Amino acid sequence: MTTSDSKTHFANVAAAYHAQAQSNNRLDLLNEKGTPSLAGWFFGPMGENEAVMHKMAKKAVSANANARREYGDQFHDPVYVTEEIKASKEYKETIDALEKQLDHMLHALHGSIPLSSYRNQSHMYWDCTMPGFVGYFAAMLYNQNNVAAEASPVTTLLEIEVGKDLARMLGYTVPETTPPPDGAIVPWAHITCDGSVANAESMWAARNLTYLPVSLANAIKLEPSMAAAKNFKVPLVQGGHAKLIELDNWTLMNLGVDTVIDMSPRLQKECKISSETLKEMLDKYSVQNIGLTEMHRTYIKDVTQLPVIMAPSTRHYSWPKGAALLGIGANYVLDTHVNLDGRMKIDDLRKKIEDCYQNRRPILEVVAVLGTTEESSVDPLADIVALREEYRKKGMEFTIHVDGAWGGYFASILRKPRFPQPDGQQGAQEHTPSMVMSDYVTRQYEALPHADTQTVDPHKAGFIPYPAGSLCYRNGAMRDLIAFTAPVVYHGGVDPSVGVYGIEGSKPGAAAAGVYLSHAIIRPDQSGYGKLLGKCIFNSKRFYAQLLALAGSDECFKVVPFQRLPAEKQGKSKAEIAKQLELIRTEIVPRENDDLVKYLAAHPDAQEVFREMGSDQNIVTYALNFRTADGWNTDIALANDFNTAMFQALSIGTYDGGVVPKQPMFVTSSAFGVADYGQEFVDAFGARLSLPPTEGQAINFLISTTQDPWVTATEKGNWLPIVLEAFKQTAIDQTKKIVKDNGLRPWEG
Repeated sequence: MTTSDSKTHFANVAAAYHAQAQSNNRLDLLNEKGTPSLAGWFFGPMGENEAVMHKMAKKAVSANANARREYGDQFHDPVYVTEEIKASKEYKETIDALEKQLDHMLHALHGSIPLSSYRNQSHMYWDCTMPGFVGYFAAMLYNQNNVAAEASPVTTLLEIEVGKDLARMLGYTVPETTPPPDGAIVPWAHITCDGSVANAESMWAARNLTYLPVSLANAIKLEPSMAAAKNFKVPLVQGGHAKLIELDNWTLMNLGVDTVIDMSPRLQKECKISSETLKEMLDKYSVQNIGLTEMHRTYIKDVTQLPVIMAPSTRHYSWPKGAALLGIGANYVLDTHVNLDGRMKIDDLRKKIEDCYQNRRPILEVVAVLGTTEESSVDPLADIVALREEYRKKGMEFTIHVDGAWGGYFASILRKPRFPQPDGQQGAQEHTPSMVMSDYVTRQYEALPHADTQTVDPHKAGFIPYPAGSLCYRNGAMRDLIAFTAPVVYHGGVDPSVGVYGIEGSKPGAAAAGVYLSHAIIRPDQSGYGKLLGKCIFNSKRFYAQLLALAGSDECFKVVPFQRLPAEKQGKSKAEIAKQLELIRTEIVPRENDDLVKYLAAHPDAQEVFREMGSDQNIVTYALNFRTADGWNTDIALANDFNTAMFQALSIGTYDGGVVPKQPMFVTSSAFGVADYGQEFVDAFGARLSLPPTEGQAINFLISTTQDPWVTATEKGNWLPIVLEAFKQTAIDQTKKIVKDNGLRPWEG
């Protein structure tokens, strides 16, 4: 297909999309009202909605079969699987074998982690929503491939709607008119297989954006076909305008994000340079085509320092991996230090940016993590945005990326519903209150509209089946920087071919369908996902409080959460810290939810403690230590062995013949390594465990993600004490074992 034919094809499909969207509200998430009942959103921890799932699965299968017949009947197509074939021995043997193999696999699957159980307090996964399951299953039967519209005429449209819904949730303004108002920056988002791919795509786009002005400036200088752009001017981030070809390479690599994105469309409009000519020039000059080595060797000799990406030391491993794949180099992802709360130190980021500025070293991207996977910490995004504004005045630019793979959906807590629920329906469900985020965290989420790109994973806090990550662009035209197609003037319309943008080729349309149906039922605002995740935050705080009360002063072990008490964070005295701990143990832990809410409402100081305690979201990180007759263990290796033993006792290691798990609770684990966190950070946490300085050794810890909105509101009330009593008994058992195995004298209490 030629470029011209491709444009015509896409335009025709876009027109069809608009016609369908206007006549069928089911493909218009903006106007979906959502539903109020959490009980109707999930299968249920004990399979309570089994009948509903049966009904929905049967409906999906029947709809698919009907579609096959409706299409074939109009041409009088014959059947193949006749009643005669069904009666044959071979057919019956095949169906019997299918059923037996399914039974065998289903038996094996019984050995899986019971994700939906109250006792699953482990990794960042829980049950999936029923609409997520049903949407995925129904669309899977059609097996649409969202790489191109002709392979996915329906699920591509679902992905486009999902993208707009995610963009709205993340704080971007999505125009409600088509075409959008003149000059409007239109965001755009698409589904990826996961957050790692989305992160790598953002890095890819940031790299291409940084180098594009260099490519175009050289093309204008050297190519007769670009001569019409000799006087082409661009705005500078520090103010003023200049001719593109008169700028040095440092300035070219530090033009404003939107300025660079708009350059190709402006060259077409103002200089009458065709998209075909631009594509020919980019094939010859762009970093995407000639690579970093050739780009620097031939065109950027005066900028001797290679560009970098900055991210906190708590960043996901996908960042160095993506940098390696893009040819940037894993070592060029510079880690910034984090504080004792696991949040990026803004002063360390400032120092690293200043070093780059002084040495004329370009920064491709600064990454803020909103919800680290091990500490649930939220980086100071608002301060990063302010820091960029400060350096723009000095003539330095970089993109800001939010890695909200885990935390992105928590933005729904701040979004007001488009269609508020009638009075009497809000909060009329299960007795788990919704909890708002802390003032610090809220401030960072309010800065989301300033991020250039954002990763958010529906298959994490969106409760959607795998695979379903996503990347959202503040300026949707930024996606054109990574597309291997001709740059075209972006009108803000809907491009129906989402597959040309991004790293993946084939990808399941079922993923987009799962997200779509879930968003239609559970809106990504305070009426839906905001309420759901608010309940998870509330339950996480109750989990945190329960951990603090788990081991008495005479117990043989202790639990030390990574997340410090609010009084500790504020630098209060030991007496005030002890008083706060006593408040949590005696007033918060014993109460059922309704009673706790009344108590907190009547005691503002306690309410503030409850709101501020625990993690920034709903992951609690903690470690244990044991004591003997000689006092608290001070052997770091034994402390690590103890925490590893706890993890092994409360997790599934390998396949065990399909046996239903017997573990009374599930947790996961990791380690604070000195290389990533720094010796000071590791020693500070170790001191709270009664351990000496580690001298380079890591400290193992456990992680619990409370992604269950119901664990404190079961038919028998708060079930967390029951779950954590099993944890306590495991800790006692493992203490006895490690003491005995190492010939130590047991603590007598």
